[in-house]
Amino acid sequence: MGKSGLLCLLLGALAWGQAAPGAPAEPKQAPADAAAAIPDSAPVVTVEGVCPPRPKAATAAGATAKAAASAKTSAADCKTVITKEEFEAYGSALSPVPLNPQQKKLLAARLGQYIPLAEAARKKGLDKSAQYAQAIKFYRLQTLASEMASSIQKEAANVPEADIEKYYKDNPAGFEQFSLERLYVPRTKQVEPEAREAELKDESNEKPTEEQQKAKEAAAKAKGEANEQEMTKLADSLRARAVAGEDFAKLQKEAFESAGMKMDSPNVTLPKMRRTGLPPAQASVFDLKVGEVSPVISDSGGHYIYKVDSQDEIPLDQAQNEIHYKLQTDRGREMMEKLTGSVKTTQNDAYFGGGAPGMGQRMMPHPANAPSAPQPQTPPAAPAPTPKPN
Repeated sequence: MGKSGLLCLLLGALAWGQAAPGAPAEPKQAPADAAAAIPDSAPVVTVEGVCPPRPKAATAAGATAKAAASAKTSAADCKTVITKEEFEAYGSALSPVPLNPQQKKLLAARLGQYIPLAEAARKKGLDKSAQYAQAIKFYRLQTLASEMASSIQKEAANVPEADIEKYYKDNPAGFEQFSLERLYVPRTKQVEPEAREAELKDESNEKPTEEQQKAKEAAAKAKGEANEQEMTKLADSLRARAVAGEDFAKLQKEAFESAGMKMDSPNVTLPKMRRTGLPPAQASVFDLKVGEVSPVISDSGGHYIYKVDSQDEIPLDQAQNEIHYKLQTDRGREMMEKLTGSVKTTQNDAYFGGGAPGMGQRMMPHPANAPSAPQPQTPPAAPAPTPKPN
């Protein structure tokens, strides 16, 4: 089984059990420096009442006196001791990164459950069964596949500095950042509270005829279209004034007042952002020169007008981690493709019942040590305020 999968399997159930109501509070963890000071040979987990497995050489015919005496030891006097070195070897086999204190405690508790059960299974001869042999065969496949995936990931992480510098130089647009101002004009006007109350009052009266209802809907539609046209004209007017140099904050306040918005107008100054910081339909803003104002960009949410205040580039030292992750991901994908790209798997539909191969399940264990994606250099632009429903 893959390392990450094994760790989840071993620790997940116990973690759930500890989260159940009535579980005792977990004791405080020992300081990290105190744990590091413990010798490798020191016991860290002791399971009393279970004798450790005897070496295969210690048979009745050739056992030493010490082994023979050990065989006569009662279960009550037995104990299985796991040293710090042995315990950390378990941890290394399960996870490519060191276990945190909580995971260590969960693994120790799990070993305390597995050791007596495994010993009982051996005594019962379950380790000689065909089912056990097949399970070991399958887990060996999974473990080897996981080890190979981890090896590829480690190799892919060795990205030469020259490749990082070349990528930065060849993709200058990807590391530009912009300071923008944004003016948002709602798509339509808000209905005045008095008008809305009148509409509700009319609705509470006698039910209108079909013709009256159609006339009412047509009037509402015409009014809505007129409101939208008015806000479109307003957006064009405000854009012309923005080009002339008027303050965006002043124009934004006017836009909200004209739309009947009963909320504070949004901040027109956006955080610095990259080319991916805006929706694709608004990405043309990044092609403007400093000081230029965009055309009115309209969508179902309203009208947007941008101004570019400044433009610069993220320094290489700040972009290095991001580029490293990108190249590492690409290298890992290419390495995996070389191994699996030419492999074709077919299934007997008569047996499996047809459908997509694997039913969408990913059998290849994902590298447990794949790094998480780096955080964006700048926070995304705050979404435009949404008008309250009419």
